[in-house]
Amino acid sequence: MTLYVYVDNSNIWIEGQRIQAVRTGLAPDVRTAMARQITAPWTYDFGKFYDLLCPSDQFVGRSILFGSRPPENDSIWQKVRDADFEVVTFDRSVFTNKEKQVDTALATKMLEDSFTYMKSDMGDMAVLAAGDGDFLPTIRSLQGRGLGVRVVSWKHAVSRELRDTADEFVELDPHFDYLSRPPSS
Repeated sequence: MTLYVYVDNSNIWIEGQRIQAVRTGLAPDVRTAMARQITAPWTYDFGKFYDLLCPSDQFVGRSILFGSRPPENDSIWQKVRDADFEVVTFDRSVFTNKEKQVDTALATKMLEDSFTYMKSDMGDMAVLAAGDGDFLPTIRSLQGRGLGVRVVSWKHAVSRELRDTADEFVELDPHFDYLSRPPSS
C-alpha cells in the first residue's frame, strides 16, 4: 500500500488557531470561536504533522501541501519542504484577500494522481487533510475506482458527510499538543 497525501494548509492552520483561542481563554468553546471568527496565534510543526499523516511503516508516493502564497520573507514554506512536502501556492484575491483556487487544485491533483500513480489492486490510499464537504465528489470518485480514502481533520471542522464517507477518519484534536510548535522567542 502506498499513501498519497494532500493537505489544505489553511484549513488545518486556521482551525488549529480556533482551538488555541479556546485554550487561551479568548473563546469559551470552539463553536463560538468559529461563529465569531476568533483565533489565537498557533503554528503546527510540519515534521510532526508529516509523521502523523505518513507513518514510517507506510510507503509515501507523494505528499503535497496546498496554500496561499506567503510573503517574500516568510521562511515557513522552506520548513514545509524540509518536512518532505511538495508545496503548491496560489495568490490570494487582490479584492477580498481571500484564498482562491486551493480546494479546486487539491481535488484536481488528487484525481490526476489517482489515474497516474495510484493502484487499487495494491491498496493505495489517498490521505486528505481537510474537512470541507466540497471534497465529497472527489472522494466518491476515488472510492468508486477501488481506492481507499483517509480523511484527517479537526473534529469541529470536518463535514459529517465527509467523515462518514471516508474509509478511515483520523481526528487531529488528540494530537494538538504534539503538533503545536512552541512560540518563537
